[in-house]
Amino acid sequence: MMVLKSSTIARKKKQVRISETIIPKYHGIFNNRTYKHIILTSGRAGTKSSFAGVRGIYQIVSDASGSVVVLRKHHNKLRKTVYKEMLRGINRLGIPKNRFWITKSPMEITYKKHGTTMYFTGSDSIDDTKGIIDEDKPIKLVILDELTEFFDDGEGEEELLNIEATFARGNKGDFQMLYLFNPPKNPNSDVMKWLAKMRRRPDCIHIHTDYRDVPPEWLGPDLIQSAETLHDTDERMYRWVWLGEAVGIDDAIYYMFNAGHTKGAPVPNEDRFPIIAIGGDYGQQNATTFQAAGLDMAMRKLRGLGEYYHSGREAGKQKSPSEYAQDFVQFVVGLGEKYGMENTRFVLFLDPSAQGLQEEIKRACRAAGVPVSVRDAENDVKLGISRVQKALSFHILSVSPEQKNAINEFGIYEYDPDSIEKGKEEPIKVDDHCMDAIRYMVMGMWTRIKRWLPVQERDG
Repeated sequence: MMVLKSSTIARKKKQVRISETIIPKYHGIFNNRTYKHIILTSGRAGTKSSFAGVRGIYQIVSDASGSVVVLRKHHNKLRKTVYKEMLRGINRLGIPKNRFWITKSPMEITYKKHGTTMYFTGSDSIDDTKGIIDEDKPIKLVILDELTEFFDDGEGEEELLNIEATFARGNKGDFQMLYLFNPPKNPNSDVMKWLAKMRRRPDCIHIHTDYRDVPPEWLGPDLIQSAETLHDTDERMYRWVWLGEAVGIDDAIYYMFNAGHTKGAPVPNEDRFPIIAIGGDYGQQNATTFQAAGLDMAMRKLRGLGEYYHSGREAGKQKSPSEYAQDFVQFVVGLGEKYGMENTRFVLFLDPSAQGLQEEIKRACRAAGVPVSVRDAENDVKLGISRVQKALSFHILSVSPEQKNAINEFGIYEYDPDSIEKGKEEPIKVDDHCMDAIRYMVMGMWTRIKRWLPVQERDG
């Protein structure tokens, strides 16, 4: 096994070899200070975060004059991600934690012997980074995690240049920036354009890894099986999630939807649904729809049960919110008679902009003695689409053959081609009412259904 030069850590009589804590693809860059910019991309389980944890801790332990700053775009994501990863880096190096001062407020890790510190901060404003300048122990390593956030939610390249200018001062050729991210699907996205530009620089190196570069014993059979399962069910998603390929954006958003998602409709009167969830999308001129699914604990699915759909434009008759509320009550009663049981709970996740309809539905349900919990739907379109895609890819979401409008929309729901070219994919807002309703429903039930996904797929 290769031993990286000057990269062993003594702990009593035991030595930890750095080469045994990072994958072979990273051996050549661990001690290499000739590159100012190191960009690590990967699919899931590519171990780039593990490398960053080891490299960051090693910096403050091995260099008595150099500190580290670790950044994410948003402060509220630091503690559960990069902060934990750096603490794991201490363990991986086999160093007793009592050799450090470790604090949570502020989040800092200081190596007692040298007084070198690892700082953690967000970059919500320029003041967040300008305040961290260590005159005695200058910042020699900047680690930027989840780099796509700096492009999606920030100023992108301009922000990165400001961060570099802030921390590079006071250094004499040994300053480095370490960037980590999983490539987005869209090769036209801003972060991928930045990557292509950076790769042309002589002071930059880019290394891409995936789980196949990692010793299998590090990953375990369950993780490998999760990857192979997705390969078998949705190869395109597998290439993006696990191999880290920018596979491109199909015009079809739910390209994985097929006839298999409409098979196996539940038999009426089976006492199997503790919750029947309904997603509701409201339109005054456009269609109003309620899409229902039962939480099938036995089959580990969110199983489509039925839909209500009315388009005033198509039907030639507009309906008022109070009329829609009465229709909703009848829809719920019908579901209860067909699929419900005494302990079934009904939950409606309604378009958050439809506050008037929400009040009418609550009033109508009380008057009819129909117990329904009504909640504002979570309307994060990008995240919602991602979750529906996962649920479809792993076949934990199905629809009933009776949901004819939903089935039709699954086949025609597309991204705007112009938005794809610009790297900011956005759905075409036509014939998308059932898709919005199903997205609301999946978002509302996510904490319950994500447990049926492989462990590695449950985040996001």
